Amino acid sequence: MYRVFVIEDDEAISRLLCMNLSIAGYEPVPAGDGQEALNMIQRGERFDVALVDVMLPGIDGFQLMEPLRAHGVPVIYLTAKNDLESKLTGLTSGAEDYIVKPFEVMELLVRMEKVLARHCAGGVIAFADLTVYVEERTVLKGGRSIQLKPLEFDLLLFFLRNQNIALSREKILAEVWGMDFYGESRTIDIHVSSLRRKTGLSIVSVPRIGYRLETAP
Repeated sequence: MYRVFVIEDDEAISRLLCMNLSIAGYEPVPAGDGQEALNMIQRGERFDVALVDVMLPGIDGFQLMEPLRAHGVPVIYLTAKNDLESKLTGLTSGAEDYIVKPFEVMELLVRMEKVLARHCAGGVIAFADLTVYVEERTVLKGGRSIQLKPLEFDLLLFFLRNQNIALSREKILAEVWGMDFYGESRTIDIHVSSLRRKTGLSIVSVPRIGYRLETAP
């Protein structure tokens, strides 16, 4: 289930969005202002896409772009600001889309699904300075191609799709190597070490459990 970060200070709009997202099969996570949203991002909560109002009290939606992008979360702005300057600011700062209120929920869902398809569901996954092209099985780091072995690539995808979650060795073996793998779990350590070195990701050991991919603080 995709987690949708709903950053909206209008309580009625937030409730309506969350209700429709739940009906459509998503897991909405609301935040009522920019500071609350920033705190949640910095705690390392995982989101697959963020729906962000621009005119938030305190920290506005444009100021949230950098921390959201740093954590690999694609952004769709939802705002009443329909002037050209605001649209250009939103889109040139890295937003995937800019939708002016009022809008139809079905249109939002269609646009959001396209963003998720590019970033999560077999398209492109952006995380920190990495860009992962899933179907092509290629990875760019800072715009430069890096070479990963097939199992390293599969392991990378598994971590990226389970950010900030402590993953047991058994689960990693089952999901990446397959249920019929009978080798030693030490092979995970070798592949994780290589993946850290090639990608620079913060994949930390979790004592007596396994590993966890941490997002940037």
